[in-house]
Amino acid sequence: MQEHLSSPATEAALHDAMAAFAAARPMTKALHDRATEVMPGGNTRTVLFTAPFPVRVEKAQGSQLTDVDGHSYLDLLGEYSAGIYGHSHPRILSAAHAALAKGLNLGAHHEEEVKLAEVVTKRFNLDLVRFTNSGTEANMMALAAARCFTGRKKIMPMHGGYHGGTLYFSHGASPVNAPFDCVMGHYNDVEGTRALIAEHADDLAAIILEPMLGGGGCIPASMEFLTMLRDETAKRGIVLIFDEVMTSRLHPGGLSAKLGIEPDLKALGKYVGGGMSFGAFGGKRVIMDLFDPTKPNALPHAGTFNNNTLTMTVGNVAMTEIYTPEACVELNARGDRLRNALNDLFMLYQVKMKAMGQGSMLTIHPMSGDVTSPDDVEHTDKNLKQLLFLDLLEQGVYIAERGFMALSLMVTDADCDRVVGAVEQHINKRRELLV
Repeated sequence: MQEHLSSPATEAALHDAMAAFAAARPMTKALHDRATEVMPGGNTRTVLFTAPFPVRVEKAQGSQLTDVDGHSYLDLLGEYSAGIYGHSHPRILSAAHAALAKGLNLGAHHEEEVKLAEVVTKRFNLDLVRFTNSGTEANMMALAAARCFTGRKKIMPMHGGYHGGTLYFSHGASPVNAPFDCVMGHYNDVEGTRALIAEHADDLAAIILEPMLGGGGCIPASMEFLTMLRDETAKRGIVLIFDEVMTSRLHPGGLSAKLGIEPDLKALGKYVGGGMSFGAFGGKRVIMDLFDPTKPNALPHAGTFNNNTLTMTVGNVAMTEIYTPEACVELNARGDRLRNALNDLFMLYQVKMKAMGQGSMLTIHPMSGDVTSPDDVEHTDKNLKQLLFLDLLEQGVYIAERGFMALSLMVTDADCDRVVGAVEQHINKRRELLV
């Protein structure tokens, strides 16, 4: 498929929007220039960079962000799904203070890690769990466990998948990826991927995927595809890993529970630690027992902050008192209503825009028609995505430049109505570019 080239009118509109953005943010520009002196491109987290220079936040409270120039925004990015509790939630703050008072770096086991492990294993149907410091690390350790358990070396991620900074397949394999021997599957291609599994079965240790692509555009996996993967991996002794770092927020027991398909291992992260640096991997006892240090030849799993008191304490409060099953259901229903309202709006105006996703995670794509794989959205006009991002910023709504949104618990139905209104203004302003 050829990449969609922007029209001269789209390029001119984007140029003007960037100029208006820059003119309204002199202090942001100055801070960005200062940052470029000490960080490459003024950046230490690639996804946050946006042209002509990124928003730099001064403070945040509830669902609101305020940048260094004093502009306020409704936060619909939700820290790429990690910020499910909003900013400075009072119960999160009190739990953090309690952890600090108890002692931050103990260098020892403590009760809070046991309590969080009990909560996580029960909620996400895991026999055993181990904690890490990020979703990236959780996925890396899950893959390592699968390779050691099976004695095989190859893994199968999906084209368009993303499992962390060293497992990045969104635009082909990243040059900074961990050096796994990969056989690339095709998301939602049942027969093509089945054939690849059969061809490489003797060497495949694991298949890893999100049951709905997060960074890949909020594209759900079909039940037919997931059922095929579960059947084929079970039959061939391949470990099936669901990366639920993002998608576990979509149902009280994670998206796998909603779908009724249980993998062998799951990776968790982001919000489960209360918005702190957190990851976890777990699943079947027969695999996780490889890490039992009381057994001979146990696999090592290091990490100074794996059981840090701050994350363990805050995670317990977050998962038992705040993101309860009832709160999870309510938040995801709100997200479904927002996505449906946006798609109704696109249909009303007959524009080439489409909101994909489930529950509290969605992505707006500048296209129409069916979307079943990353290939369907890979070559859409990126300038149109940037225009939507900048137009919504102008109206005080902050999303990801790629069109991604993740609702926090602080976002209300009225906020969602505001988002729909802001997108409608974008359509009215840019309609000739969107048909």
